[in-house]
Amino acid sequence: MTPSGSDPRMDAAARRAFEDTVLPQLDRVFGMALRLTRSRAEAEDLAQDVMVRAYRFWASFKPGTSVRSWLFTIVRNTFITRYHTANRDRIANGALAVHHESADDDGACGPAPAHMLTPEQALGRLGTRERIDAALQQLPPDYRMAVALADIEGLSYKEIAEVMECPIGTVMSRIYRGRRQLHTLLYPAAVEAGLVVEAKAEPPVSLAAYRKRGQA
Repeated sequence: MTPSGSDPRMDAAARRAFEDTVLPQLDRVFGMALRLTRSRAEAEDLAQDVMVRAYRFWASFKPGTSVRSWLFTIVRNTFITRYHTANRDRIANGALAVHHESADDDGACGPAPAHMLTPEQALGRLGTRERIDAALQQLPPDYRMAVALADIEGLSYKEIAEVMECPIGTVMSRIYRGRRQLHTLLYPAAVEAGLVVEAKAEPPVSLAAYRKRGQA
């Protein structure tokens, strides 16, 4: 997969810089496209479109900045342009994400509970990318992208905020909530694999025992 529709105004040096800098990121672009579209055929089309746009707008890339952040911004914007109107599921999930983010939740941006497996930990310990990718597909698109950028691509909050064009606080909220949903989805598999011990509820206290405890 290579960019088509070459811009004749790009000189040989710029073309070499593009090929050396952007083409090695093609697998990452395709991976993100696949997570967003959930279809290999659509991901290939999206990735191809992204690479064409990256080629055409290569002059706008600032040397010394993150090429991954630049490319993922193009991925997101191209995805929205191509799929936002047609993809009703994305619209519904996006509305759900906004509802969750506006809900009152005192710990929304706090640290994750100590027992919670991060997506990257779950991926490494379970030893299968397919399992976490399948769980990611069940998240709303904005949560999916925020978690993937943070835990798979290793971008900082600031870089993710630039890619997703939203405040850092929103990024933190989406990552927190996305990880929490992933924890719920991945927890049964972690228990099955023996990575965590399933918490057992304490047996109910009888009325007589409760009265004795109160008299003690």
